[in-house]
Amino acid sequence: MRRWLGFFLVPGFLAVSLSAQAVDAPAAPQTVVIGLDISKSNPLVEDSAYAARVAKRLTSEIDKLPVRSRLMVRTFGAYDSSANPLKIDEVISARARPETVAEGVAALVAAMPQLVKEGKLQAQDWTYIVSFMETMSQQVDCEAGDVRFILLTDGFEDSEQARLLRGGSLPKPQPAFAGCSELMMLGIGQGAGSPAVTKRVREQWASWSSAAGFAKFTGLYDW
Repeated sequence: MRRWLGFFLVPGFLAVSLSAQAVDAPAAPQTVVIGLDISKSNPLVEDSAYAARVAKRLTSEIDKLPVRSRLMVRTFGAYDSSANPLKIDEVISARARPETVAEGVAALVAAMPQLVKEGKLQAQDWTYIVSFMETMSQQVDCEAGDVRFILLTDGFEDSEQARLLRGGSLPKPQPAFAGCSELMMLGIGQGAGSPAVTKRVREQWASWSSAAGFAKFTGLYDW
């Protein structure tokens, strides 16, 4: 985690508190996968105000994670894995407190437009959300504990599997996420400028999520 933060030069992410976290009855740890959509259609890669707002909303989802929770941060866009080198893994502990980790992840998200502008992240022409999810399904165990996916994405799958913005439909998934608690998409429909398009894309992902095995789907255009 630290070497990636050093590479992207996001200030303040390495600050830690050495105070032990006192808890009376420890909550069960969670696994949270955060997917950062760096395709060109997503305002997250170019709109600093929007990125800051997404970062603030994301903070509220992860700043109270129980000790021993696992946080995984990945980028996605093009199918080529070499185009998505960012991989951050952190386990919540007395040293890596949830509020500190949340602050660092939020700083990274808020800095994404600047990182793209500086060439440290490359905005991509494709949006392989389904393939990203299929890949990540091999890295989590939904039956072993509470697993959530939070994707910062406009939701517009744009790949050889589907072209949602052009009226296409998502492929039917395998139930690879049976037992996972939630798939959340923050920013679904952003950039399309159409409530009808946002509604259709949200419905597509809600159906996909249910068929894939998620217990809950949350698709937010705004908040």
